[in-house]
Amino acid sequence: MFPGVGTFINLVAVIGGASLGILIGQRLGSKTRTLLTDVLGLATLLGAASALIPMWSERYIQSLPQGWPLLVVLGSLLIGGLIGSALKLEDRLDQLGENLRKRFKASKESTFVEGFVSASLLFAIGPLAILGSISDGMGNGIDQLLLKSSLDFFASMAFASSLGWGVAVAALPVGIYQGFWTVIGLALGEILSGYQIDAMTIVGGVMLIGIGLRLLNIKHVAVGNLLPALAIAPALAALVHVFA
Repeated sequence: MFPGVGTFINLVAVIGGASLGILIGQRLGSKTRTLLTDVLGLATLLGAASALIPMWSERYIQSLPQGWPLLVVLGSLLIGGLIGSALKLEDRLDQLGENLRKRFKASKESTFVEGFVSASLLFAIGPLAILGSISDGMGNGIDQLLLKSSLDFFASMAFASSLGWGVAVAALPVGIYQGFWTVIGLALGEILSGYQIDAMTIVGGVMLIGIGLRLLNIKHVAVGNLLPALAIAPALAALVHVFA
């Protein structure tokens, strides 16, 4: 198989799931669609809890000095948040979603932008997006991306049933993001150590909590501004591992 086929399958799963979700969602009442969004928010929090498990793993704890496992996560989020805020990533994501809404002629009152932003973040965050794409690029198989595609199919179906076509359009940034990591895998091979993957996964879990809170209308967390933390986490973990 050619490099990138795993991401291609993933994108088909997102678009297919979103299309099915919209078809079903049109037959549902507003209260039912709201309930589905709430369920998805709760499921996102459950996924976040799963992503936080490496925080207490022996591999992660033993790779960093005492007291540093939590500080690496906190530092990554703070530094990433400062970078993201300076670059106005959240606003740029919203603007991109708004431009796409106009291009797809969705009404201003629709949930297009929310669906695009939330789905883009949800599908891109997590170790499977990076590890699966790197494995694909290295020619080691697409098993991880097939698993991610299955999860994304049902998630996009649930999202789109209440948030509309913006979920399907989220396939664009997800494809670019995973394509980038596929190229990294193709050119450089395996670049992350186990404890670095753990740090990235934990930070992604915290960001998923933010998405869950947004979906439940509890707190609007600017998760987009925290995206640089995903890159900061493995780098900061490596620095602490070597020098602290």
